[in-house]
Formats: sequence, structure tokens, C-alpha cells
Amino acid sequence: MAPFNLSATLNALRILKAPTLLCPQLTIPTFGHLPVPLSTALKADIRAVILDKDNCFAVPHSKEVYPAYKDTFEKLRKEYGDRLLIVSNSAGTGDDVGNAEAEVLEKNTGVKVLRHSTKKPGCYPDIMRHLTSKTDVTRADQVAIVGDRLFTDVLMANMMGSWAVWVNIGVVDPKRTLYGRVEKGLLSAIEWGGGKAPAPTGGVWR
Repeated sequence: MAPFNLSATLNALRILKAPTLLCPQLTIPTFGHLPVPLSTALKADIRAVILDKDNCFAVPHSKEVYPAYKDTFEKLRKEYGDRLLIVSNSAGTGDDVGNAEAEVLEKNTGVKVLRHSTKKPGCYPDIMRHLTSKTDVTRADQVAIVGDRLFTDVLMANMMGSWAVWVNIGVVDPKRTLYGRVEKGLLSAIEWGGGKAPAPTGGVWR
């Protein structure tokens, strides 16, 4: 059973007032379809990319890139360098004792894993503090969040005023899980009602 995510539960209440927070600005079939660089596809100044891990570019609980997605992952590494960051709700969190999983993941991927005490979607201040102190990122709308979960990755991106890139089909088909079916059904209902993704309007963080 997955650890309880209080951050996701509390922040999910935001959609009662603003359901379009679950709408991504860009939807791609799989991680392998991710356009690199993202600036061209989004028509925006994308300086940093945040990657979810489980079921996005890796099999859940795995600590390495899924073989079919290695080419795309390497393109991202070459394009963004230290402005590419893995933010997981497993590796690098309080559930990761001694950051053991994060360290193995960093060794296997060559990409830094953010250490954060609050899980997604509530950890976005940690993301921005890291980016603004270590890179040329100054605004949240210079950041793209890539992930397969609407209630964590997409919601976080829209809460922080960044760009949400939703991986529609994870390494494991989301239709196999209750969470995946609920999320997709809810998004379809929002879009059927005319809902559209909000424009990224992240303010200056430094």
C-alpha cells in the first residue's frame, strides 16, 4: 500500500473551487513522446524541467530509467543539465530513510533528486528555492512539470504557476489502477464542461 499523502489530500480540495487546476497545458501519450526542448512545444521560455519518477520515466519502485525512454531522458539531460530535477513522492521524501533511494536514483540517472519533507503537490516552494538559488530560473512560468498524475504533478504545476505536461499513459497503464480511472474520468468531465488549463502566471521568486 502506498504511504498516505496528506499534501495531495488537502490540496485536492482546491479543485472544488477551481477544477481546471487539474487540466494540463500539454498532454503527451508517453514519456517517449516528450518534445525536447519544451520551449518550442509550449511556446514559452522553459529554463528548467521537473520530472516525476514512478510510472513517468520509470517502473513504479524502480530506481532506473525504463529502457524504452532512455533516449528521451538523455536528450533532456543534454538540453537542461543541472536545470533538470527529479521530484518524487518516494525518493527524497521523509519515507526515504537516509535518502538511500534518492542516492541510488541519482547514481543511475545522473540527475539530482530533490530532498523535500512535504510531498507533491505542496512541495513547490522547495522546488523554486532550489531552482532560483542554483540556476538562472527566476519565475515559476519558466518551469515545466512532467508527470503522470493529475492530483499531484498537474495540480502542483498549476498551483505554482508553471507549465503542466501530463503523461497520459504511464509505464504501467493507469487504467489498471483506481486512481488512474478516477483521474481520467474527472478530467474528461471538466473538459466536457468547457474547462481549460489555466495560463501559467508564476511570479518572480527572486
